[in-house]
Amino acid sequence: MIARVTLEIALRKEFDYLIPPDLAGEVTVGSRVKVPFGPRQVLGCVTALVAESPHTNLRPLARVVGRPSLVTPRVLELARWMADYYCCPLETALRSVLPEAVRREEAGWRERLFVRVLPPAGEPPKLTKRQAEVWNVIEEWREVSLQELQRLTGTTAETIRRLEDKGLVSVAPQISERDPYAHERILPTQPLTLNADQSAALAKIMAAMDGAAKRSEDETPRMEGGKRGPSSSFHPPASVFLLHGVTGSGKTEVYLQAIAHALAHGRGAIVLVPEISLTPQTVERFKARFCSGPLQTLVAVLHSHLSVGERHDEWHKIRQGRARIVIGARSAIFAPVEPLGLIVVDEEHEHSYKQEEAPRYHARDVAVLRGQREGAVVVLGSATPSLESYYNARRGKYALLELPVRVDDQKMPVVRVVDLRQANRKEKGPAIFSPQLHSAILSRLERGEQVILFLNRRGYSTSLQCPQCGYVAGCPHCSVTLTYHRPRQTLLCHICGYEAAAPAACPNPKCRHPGIRYAGLGTQRVEETLARLFPHARVQRMDSDILQRKEDYRRILGDFRTGKIDILIGTQMIAKGLHFPNVTLVGIIHADLSLHVPDFRAGERTFQLLTQVAGRAGRGDVEGEVFVQSFTPFHPAIQYARRHDFAGFYEQEIEFREQLKYPPVTRIALLTLRGRNEDKVKFAADHLRRELEKTLAGGGDLILAGPGPAPLLRAETFYRYQLMLRTRQMRPLSRALAKFEETLALPDDLTLTIDIDPVDLA
Repeated sequence: MIARVTLEIALRKEFDYLIPPDLAGEVTVGSRVKVPFGPRQVLGCVTALVAESPHTNLRPLARVVGRPSLVTPRVLELARWMADYYCCPLETALRSVLPEAVRREEAGWRERLFVRVLPPAGEPPKLTKRQAEVWNVIEEWREVSLQELQRLTGTTAETIRRLEDKGLVSVAPQISERDPYAHERILPTQPLTLNADQSAALAKIMAAMDGAAKRSEDETPRMEGGKRGPSSSFHPPASVFLLHGVTGSGKTEVYLQAIAHALAHGRGAIVLVPEISLTPQTVERFKARFCSGPLQTLVAVLHSHLSVGERHDEWHKIRQGRARIVIGARSAIFAPVEPLGLIVVDEEHEHSYKQEEAPRYHARDVAVLRGQREGAVVVLGSATPSLESYYNARRGKYALLELPVRVDDQKMPVVRVVDLRQANRKEKGPAIFSPQLHSAILSRLERGEQVILFLNRRGYSTSLQCPQCGYVAGCPHCSVTLTYHRPRQTLLCHICGYEAAAPAACPNPKCRHPGIRYAGLGTQRVEETLARLFPHARVQRMDSDILQRKEDYRRILGDFRTGKIDILIGTQMIAKGLHFPNVTLVGIIHADLSLHVPDFRAGERTFQLLTQVAGRAGRGDVEGEVFVQSFTPFHPAIQYARRHDFAGFYEQEIEFREQLKYPPVTRIALLTLRGRNEDKVKFAADHLRRELEKTLAGGGDLILAGPGPAPLLRAETFYRYQLMLRTRQMRPLSRALAKFEETLALPDDLTLTIDIDPVDLA
């Protein structure tokens, strides 16, 4: 038998190796193996088993790494689809589906010494007073790590070894799993009573799961003895639901009860969340529901803020079938849950589900495909669905489920739009807080209620300018201005991380004017202003400058939940998924920041962000109020958000997309050329356009635009030019682009990236 292997080094091809007799029973599709390659040995993954090879003098596999096979056949098939659709090598896709912590050659388990009580044998031995004290603790615990026992008793390892010598305990190494939530106390919860809309949505989801499970049982091939075995080629019809529920409508409770239904029928679930910062709150709710009772199971967590060891152990809990629920960011979609019954993509509209490096996959779209291939139901949930998903629902590709009201008949918050042009006329400088918002904050503080203030821009000021010569401090590596960070007195580039000391005078050698000014504002300046205006308020800022350790997010939200913070000011990480009943006021400092960017999705993003932030208000007994401060208060995105009118926004936005042939009416492929010489990049981009026109001639509905400078022309010292291709059928185009890229000859100092279905055009 011959193993076809994809190596970890990017060579865009598979290699054949003989399976030696001693490994014949261990090598399967998906096995991780070590193979000879030239003078060295490299790691790879078995992607097929074949009887014959067109090559001669095949070398044998060296050994198998990890058992059982780490890549399941269905996830391997998913990786092949990603490589084909997103124009990347299979080995790149495989690196994405298998975490680096699991790919390592050496075993990643942590072993620790554990002390365990032994059955009594004969008369109990005599113990010193200290030994007896330690023995009493061991008897109570029955089994405890040596390190923990020393901490509990304040004793030394030598004392514990004396107990081992007397035959009372054994001290032996044992695998100790690293659980990122091990020290949290979880109180069990029970299912909540659903309202009519929730019940109707859940009933349809459960019926679809039952139907998918029956089709899977009927179509799964039988093995010897009548047993059914997994089939990687089983492709049942997709059953995809778009759960459109207003903020506070109880979407999470629908997810929880749908997962309970999957578990009751022997199937697992994957829950995707867009932000790592949302994971702790989500994990707490899911662990509380499934930590006890007949459906008890481990809940595994997968995201990049875990340590390497934690990621290794969490992944193996899933592969071993002990954790049947997985919660995580986009890469959790590849978790080896088998059999899989349900995939939930919460806040499905979020752009963080799109990977910015190869393979440039979108986790929402991969979730839909995986659900289709494994007979799992997919639920896409959002208060502000992406236009792509809502378009699919309107055309019947997805089933639309609506939750139009909040649970317990809570009212949607009242949204008031404030014209900053009027406020600025009454202020000496740019207004941070309009009189209306200032008065609203004061009244909330007097009543002991909490406030959330949103500004999606960190730092103190967005630019440094000289009023005399016009100098503006820009990044030497990127086409952006430097942001002033006051605590460290530095200027920082938020693209490449370049940092410089803040000057006391104009850096222009011909000027040196001492009156250099900082313009614009960020969260640091808002925090400082709040401290001056409301000196008795307890204010906390929350952005990536503050959150340096992974426990900081949980600590700050814990303090906010328990009332230790009156005003929380933050960036988009506080915009969604948070539930605080005492928050009665939300203020959006500048609603225009995401509105005037060169991207056809600018209006959609603004509408989504405003709606999500506004949804944090009024989740308790007191009706919420939202103030939206804007220089363009009559923009449709702001006005539709004010009325909580998603359908109205969709109708006017889809008309614009249809006229200009933008997604979701078409699909986009974005080609970006990068190099350090702008003229060379531009010349190569023009050549690329001509070659594409020849290669893709007669491409039906294809629209080719560009080349032109990227909205952010220079980033991290590289100049960037782009071409945009639009088509209604992406699959043929992505295959044509992959072949085109293989034959394209570019200078060594230029690189081309192909992004299929991009969400960011910068």
